[in-house]
Amino acid sequence: MGALSRPEEVAPLVKMAAAAWRIRRQIPPQEHWAFAYDMLQKVSRSFALVIQQLGPDLRNAVCIFYLVLRALDTVEDDTGVPTEVKLPILQEFYRHIYNPDWHFSCGRGHYRVLMDNFRHVSIAFLELDQGYQNAIEEITRRMGAGMAIYICKEVETVDDYNEYCHYVAGLVGYGLSRLFHATGTEDLASDQLSNSMGLFLQKTNIIRDYLEDINEIPRCRMFWPREIWSKYADELEDLKYEENSERAVQCLNDMVTNALIHAEDCLQYMSALKDNANFRFCAIPQIMAIGTCAQCYNNVQVFRRVVKMRRGLTARIMDETKSMSDVYTAFYEFSSLLESKIDDNDPSAAITRERVDAIKKRCRSSGLLKRRGYDLQKSQYRPMLILLVLMLVALMLAVLAK
Repeated sequence: MGALSRPEEVAPLVKMAAAAWRIRRQIPPQEHWAFAYDMLQKVSRSFALVIQQLGPDLRNAVCIFYLVLRALDTVEDDTGVPTEVKLPILQEFYRHIYNPDWHFSCGRGHYRVLMDNFRHVSIAFLELDQGYQNAIEEITRRMGAGMAIYICKEVETVDDYNEYCHYVAGLVGYGLSRLFHATGTEDLASDQLSNSMGLFLQKTNIIRDYLEDINEIPRCRMFWPREIWSKYADELEDLKYEENSERAVQCLNDMVTNALIHAEDCLQYMSALKDNANFRFCAIPQIMAIGTCAQCYNNVQVFRRVVKMRRGLTARIMDETKSMSDVYTAFYEFSSLLESKIDDNDPSAAITRERVDAIKKRCRSSGLLKRRGYDLQKSQYRPMLILLVLMLVALMLAVLAK
């Protein structure tokens, strides 16, 4: 409810709610496609909203691409599956997507439902155009092979970290670039830029999810590289304890600084996109990533609870991101917010400032900056809450009645 108390976020929240309602009404009648889109909403509501930016054919391909990789990731993440069982599944997963009779029960909650009913995803995959199938198969094969490597290997160095993130996210960037190219709407982006698009998102998630991952049952799987965290603690788990808060935040800032190195490549990738639907699909998650980096930076709460951007700000980003001007503005403002939190006594402060300065310089040099006034604070407009909630309900009813 607190997010609703910001006047500038009310209309975007209504639009986001209306978009979610339209998604539910647009679920295709065929059983396999109905399952795919329903499952997409359950395993990632934010992605289900963003994917609506795409045209029908590409939307179907990206939906199935996401679910295939989510299923692959579910196998990798389930620490209850013995390694000798897990490895061949990861390595052969790209073959299983062609077989509607295949399934493997693992994961929890919605992810187990996805795995138990994977035949629906396979049937939908087999209906895609051959070009889409080839791209999805290639990336699934390469990702499964990479995941198998890191089932048996710890993330020790920053090079390991980059390699792991390449396998699980950079390859997604490759795949999306190939899917865009297959539609004829985009030139084929370079592998370096495609990789950076994936790495920036993945590293942000790894940073944000520290507490959830370290508390994973029956055993944790962590991807913070020892080369970074060992400068601040004897064991990675030590960072979650209150007595280690100062060193934990220094480690966190080092991790965020590492992620920022990919931001300029992401700006270059997005600036080359020609189709507005493809652009919005790519730009919204990247803005969320730079915003999340700013939220997490120098924030001890990453080690205490889930840290994420408030819903109203997310709605604004989804509503207002329409051009590279909007992207440059968001990257500039969130980088400035991160910069305001830099402590000169932090061990990484100089490198952090250098990377933030590079991002801001790139944004300024575009000549396209606006003013949005994005901020990461909780609302200060409590007295308006009841009035705004009433306005929200009225606007929502008006939108849904159309």
